[in-house]
Amino acid sequence: MDPAGGCPHSANGLLLQRSSVVPVVLPGEVRGMAVLGHEALKDFLAHPDVAKDARHFAALQAGEIADGWPLRTFATVQGMTTADGDDHRRLRSLMGRAFTARRVKELRPSVAELTARLLDELEAAATEDGAVDLRAHFALPLPMGVICALLGVDEVHHDRLHALSSQIVATDTGPAEAMAANREMVEILSAVAAARAADPGDDLTSAMIAAREEDGDRFSPHELIGTLMLTVIAGHETTMNLITNAVRALCTHRDQLDLVLSGGATWSDVVEETLRWDSPVSYFPFRYPTRDLTLDGTLIPRGTPVLAGYSAAGRDTGAHGPDAATFDITRTGPRHLSLGHGAHYCPGAPLARLEATTALAQLFARFPALDLAAPDPELPRARSFVGNSVRRLPVRLRS
Repeated sequence: MDPAGGCPHSANGLLLQRSSVVPVVLPGEVRGMAVLGHEALKDFLAHPDVAKDARHFAALQAGEIADGWPLRTFATVQGMTTADGDDHRRLRSLMGRAFTARRVKELRPSVAELTARLLDELEAAATEDGAVDLRAHFALPLPMGVICALLGVDEVHHDRLHALSSQIVATDTGPAEAMAANREMVEILSAVAAARAADPGDDLTSAMIAAREEDGDRFSPHELIGTLMLTVIAGHETTMNLITNAVRALCTHRDQLDLVLSGGATWSDVVEETLRWDSPVSYFPFRYPTRDLTLDGTLIPRGTPVLAGYSAAGRDTGAHGPDAATFDITRTGPRHLSLGHGAHYCPGAPLARLEATTALAQLFARFPALDLAAPDPELPRARSFVGNSVRRLPVRLRS
């Protein structure tokens, strides 16, 4: 795996020609596997002999993984993404209440209001010729504002939490940088938790603290901070990538944009096809077979760290047909796996869909001629093979 990231699709296509399950070398010469094919990934994500808890990570338990390994946080942070069975259900139950269909519906007016305000600020930030970085001024602050409001995180922390999230998600960071980013994020979120404990509000952090105080086994202090960290990172990085990738796709496929603007398709169609065609997460760490596991004819040894190859599965011709590499918002066929599958299906999926559809509808209603201000292949890519997007999105709001 290239620690510097880059566009994954060409390499994914070559790997899929070999197999739906392939061996990979992770940073630090750590041996792993990646599941790329749609059907193989669907089976793997819901397999009863596959775990998320790092006590099943053989190399980690053998002391072979350094503290500053750039992917270590994905394995060792304590929260629902690294828990199994009863622990997973316990940690997920309270979080799930924040993302029910009813709760997300209640958030619709506030998401629409924030979107409109950010579009005002986007226009104000544009240069005389209408050029502006859409990612920095719109795709980032929208999901960050929403998730931090849900968690009760003050706006003063937003920029720094994003910077630290980007360092944690990056796969090319050095040991010192990785450890420092984790320490600082824990410090900030510990301060947030202390503030909410002293002054509870109608937010998810206050609810988790209350649950811990009422039932000491509900959330340990480490689980509370780990859950906050995971929610901040996943709650804005993925949706930011989704909005960014959708805008890029529509600007480079004007026929598809015209189709939705004319009423021939919906913004939900755009979001679902973007999730399939250019998944906001490329390779997500980690899952571990609890026994030697043969998947689609390939052996994955017990304790191997396995990446879920969402970007590859989205363009698997075996599932999505010979035109899988084509962006087509009228597509029918198997549902993508970009939000997960099985017990660890993304609990924030309804919120991400609400944010993305609201963002795209308002953005193109206000700026229907919006277009890229630089060729898409020249845009700087994320420094990660986990996240899949570009670091900047320069656009012109009007032609």
